[in-house]
Amino acid sequence: GPFEADSSGQRSWSSTSESLTNSNVVPGSTSSGRSSNAKSVAWTVTVPEASAVSSPQAAALELSDAMERIDATGDDDRRCRPWPGACDVSGPVTPVDAPADPEVTPPEDHPCIEFIPSHDALVGEVRVRRALPQRTRRSVGAWCFVDHMGPAMVTEQRGVDIGPHPHIGLQTVTWVIEGEILHRDSLGSEQVIRPGQLNLMTAGHGVSHAEEATGGYRGVLHGVQLWVAQPGATRDGPPVFEHHAVLPVLELENGAGSVIVGQLGDVTSPARRDSDHVGADLDLHHGTSVVPLDPKAEYALVVVEGAVRVGAREVEPGGLGYLGTGRDELALTVTATARALLIGGIPLDEPLLMWWNFVARTRDEISDAYEDWNAATERFGTVDSRLARIPSDPPLWHRRAHSILEDEPGSATA
Repeated sequence: GPFEADSSGQRSWSSTSESLTNSNVVPGSTSSGRSSNAKSVAWTVTVPEASAVSSPQAAALELSDAMERIDATGDDDRRCRPWPGACDVSGPVTPVDAPADPEVTPPEDHPCIEFIPSHDALVGEVRVRRALPQRTRRSVGAWCFVDHMGPAMVTEQRGVDIGPHPHIGLQTVTWVIEGEILHRDSLGSEQVIRPGQLNLMTAGHGVSHAEEATGGYRGVLHGVQLWVAQPGATRDGPPVFEHHAVLPVLELENGAGSVIVGQLGDVTSPARRDSDHVGADLDLHHGTSVVPLDPKAEYALVVVEGAVRVGAREVEPGGLGYLGTGRDELALTVTATARALLIGGIPLDEPLLMWWNFVARTRDEISDAYEDWNAATERFGTVDSRLARIPSDPPLWHRRAHSILEDEPGSATA
């Protein structure tokens, strides 16, 4: 997160964003500055003495309160945010994540352990570490998107704050480790999700939704947002939302695994799945636990807390531990405690094209979805949300075509 230890061992907060500059917040200190917005807003944050700050998260809560006070002063809508870059709202998938062309990522046809570092992104109000997609690996089974969000501090009125936006051709899988999120969608669903529960939204031909603060929860938010690419048989079907308050658990030698989607060993989740894939949250304790796998499937591990050793390789938060295929079991060793998501499935045999919030097979499909969303057609419905609807920029290939036309002799430019 935005907290770093300085040379004296103290934890401080700093920002290089356009809104907050040259700032440091240390327990027992007062920091002040001025935003670089058109309406310059002076700000001062006083953090209690170290004895009164139990954790970086507590200091962050002080900052969050300060941000709310800044908002109340009426500056423009590029409001100050408590971490670098948070004034920018970015769409989930860009060419940084995956090329703008359909592609099949072939699986490794043998067991392996390949660590692919995540990269930072900003989704709504929360900094995330994006493990999938990567330019070198677009999917693991049908899993095509994994954002590890937080830990971050939220308040009753300020959370992930992702306004209404559309999806096609995918299922969103929301998994909360700590905290609460309010989901609203164009089907009329309104559902708070808490730790151990599953929100699963199937987009099909088109759906829209928003993720908001709950109005009642203040504290740490930590979780994972995932997408599953729908197969050809269902990706043009009707949208559906389902919530599962309780999920089955696979007991392990030194821990347990909540089966979010699919089957792990002899434990099966009740959640819908349109392809042969599995996802499980592994809560591991000191020692070694052996997890049963399907040798025909490929797998990956996303560690969200602690460290997990696979063979001679230790996997920590901040990346994707790709495991390949050919395993009938996986031995995981931890020295203290750890938490990790295991995702896997039969490798995809059809190309995926991902752009913004859309998963498709061709550029035409994405172009149609982009035009339908920006034209506010009935395809994506409406969401009863306090947050503003997020418009879509043109797909990359639209911009390239426009640029070529402008460069042609005799073309008019604005």
